[in-house]
Amino acid sequence: MARPSKTSSSNRPYDPGLRELVSGKRQWSAPVGIEAARKGFRGWHERGYLPHRDQPGLTQFVTFHLADSFPASLRSEWEVMLAVEDDVERHRQLEKYLDKGRGECYLHRKDVARLVEDSLLFRHQTDYELLAWVLMPNHVHVMFTTGETPMSTIVENWKKFTAHEANKLLRRQGKFWADDYWDTYMRDGEHTLKTRRYIVNNPVKAHLVRKPEKWAWSSSRFRDKNFDLCL
Repeated sequence: MARPSKTSSSNRPYDPGLRELVSGKRQWSAPVGIEAARKGFRGWHERGYLPHRDQPGLTQFVTFHLADSFPASLRSEWEVMLAVEDDVERHRQLEKYLDKGRGECYLHRKDVARLVEDSLLFRHQTDYELLAWVLMPNHVHVMFTTGETPMSTIVENWKKFTAHEANKLLRRQGKFWADDYWDTYMRDGEHTLKTRRYIVNNPVKAHLVRKPEKWAWSSSRFRDKNFDLCL
C-alpha cells in the first residue's frame, strides 16, 4: 500500500519525499559493489511506492498482499493510516488492517494457497533460504535470506507466476497482487527471532486459530522441537 502521489510519464508515482528518504539511506550504507550490481542488486532504491534495500546475503521480511485487500469502497477505514508520518507505525497499522481480512481473500481457498506456498518452496536452497512464512487470507509474510538472486527478482517471480496461475484457478482476469511490497532487512539475531515469531503467530493474532501449528499454510508445519525449519 502506497501513499497517494502524482504519477510520472512512466506511470510510476512521483514522490519526492520517498526519493529524499532513499537518498539519505544510501549515504550511510555500503554500496552493493560492481559484481552484485551486475546481478541486479540495487542497494537502497525505490520504485515509486516504498523504500527497499536489496543486497546479497541480507535476511529479509517481505509482505505482499492481494490487490483488493484495501477496497476503495472502504477507503474511510484505511485512508487515515496513510497520513501517519512514521514509517514503522504506518506499516504496523496497515498490517493490522490486513488482518481484518477485507476483499475477496482468495488465499483462503486451498488450491490457491497451495499454489502460492509451492511457489515459495520451489527455489528454496537454490535462489534463497526460506526461514519462515505464512499465507493469510489476503496477504503473505515470508522471511528469507538472499544468495546470488536479488530480492526484487525473487518477489517478482513469486507474484508473476502465482498471479497468472491463480487467475486461471479462479476463472478471473485482472490484477491479483497489489503493486510493490513491503520489506524489512533483519539487523541481528534478536530481530530475526522476533520477526519469525510474528510471522508464525499472525493467524493466532488474527483469531483464525488458537495455535500457530494449527494453521494449514505456515512454516510452523515444518518445525522440529528446536524450532528449526525441516525441509
